[in-house]
Amino acid sequence: MSLHREAHERVVVTGRGVLSSIGRGVPGFAQALAEGRNGIGALADMPRVGAALSGYDGAAEFSATDLSMMDRATQFAVIAAREAVQESGLDFEGEIGTRTAVIFGSASGCLATVESTYGNFFGDRTRRMHPMTVPRIMANAPASHISLLHGITGPAFMVATACASSAYAAALGLQMIRAGVVDAAIVGGAEAALLEGNLKGWDALRVLSPDTCRPFSKGRRGLVIGEGAGMLVLESLARARARGATILGELAGCAMNSDAHHILMPSMEGQAAAIRACLDDARMSEDEVGYVNAHGTATAANDLTETKAIRRVFGHGADRLHVSSTKSMHGHTLGAAGAIELIATLISLERGFSPPTMNFVERDPECDLDYVPNEARPASCKAALSNSFAFGGHNAVLAVRAAHGM
Repeated sequence: MSLHREAHERVVVTGRGVLSSIGRGVPGFAQALAEGRNGIGALADMPRVGAALSGYDGAAEFSATDLSMMDRATQFAVIAAREAVQESGLDFEGEIGTRTAVIFGSASGCLATVESTYGNFFGDRTRRMHPMTVPRIMANAPASHISLLHGITGPAFMVATACASSAYAAALGLQMIRAGVVDAAIVGGAEAALLEGNLKGWDALRVLSPDTCRPFSKGRRGLVIGEGAGMLVLESLARARARGATILGELAGCAMNSDAHHILMPSMEGQAAAIRACLDDARMSEDEVGYVNAHGTATAANDLTETKAIRRVFGHGADRLHVSSTKSMHGHTLGAAGAIELIATLISLERGFSPPTMNFVERDPECDLDYVPNEARPASCKAALSNSFAFGGHNAVLAVRAAHGM
């Protein structure tokens, strides 16, 4: 599904906020991407690796009252949204508050509260639950808290499309602004899923790496779960210009589809169709694109399928593309991945470099693109794509253009 720009408002990014294992805040995150910093390591109290936020303390961020109503994922979302709004300079007093949407994406929802609450009830037989259990556990809670904090009275809701959730959130924000339903949107996602019960489930799928994440590399052993949040402020170009906002890039196009193929296995045809539809929606030629932030989970099936999908769309032109997976640094943040990686893509255009695919040890003959192995590379492209391909056959691709000259 897509809407053409010729009949609708152009949409730009004016604010970004991020929490990840490689950096909190956009400046630190950008520096970590340029350095190829490793955010993957052993998890406390669990014999596994993950990409956890180091030193995070919710009590230092929120009052005891607020904290009692917030799951860890909600906390991440609120902090990232706060940074994004601050960077944007938007004030939601007056009509703009009614003309702004909050769209939040998550694969797991408020999972820490779910796991602890039901663990206590069924495991420890604790019959009395915390009085704020339901407000903490609601999947829509992050969107609600963001709207409450900023006084936003437009539509606020959440979307769940597995690991494409926050990419869908961004796409829906883009479409709502284009359609004139709202003038601005806070979009993104958060995930706090580094929990023993949840990781046991991923273990059962046999897709978790025992050591690190090495996308597209021969001998890759699977994905590494990460936690964090990414939130962005989107506005119509006309409104951003009128208020003198700093434009950080244009969200030029999007595509969302279901490949109707398999609940777990990726579809090259479905992924390629989403990439083509996104380029069409953005009115962007293949030649304009210089960088692709790949979904790149480091599983055998996904990396090969995504490589083939990029080749199917770009043909021989795929050889000139820089293609990298930042999951090799910050892990797979599930429903937050699309937003965090969209921010990484915007940073790559803004700062003139392609982030590396870290932990790359040997080329896989079947994965034959330029994956920017192990070291960031200078680049001066004007347009890029960010891919999100999820369980359930949910595919989302976002197209961005650099802010230069806007």
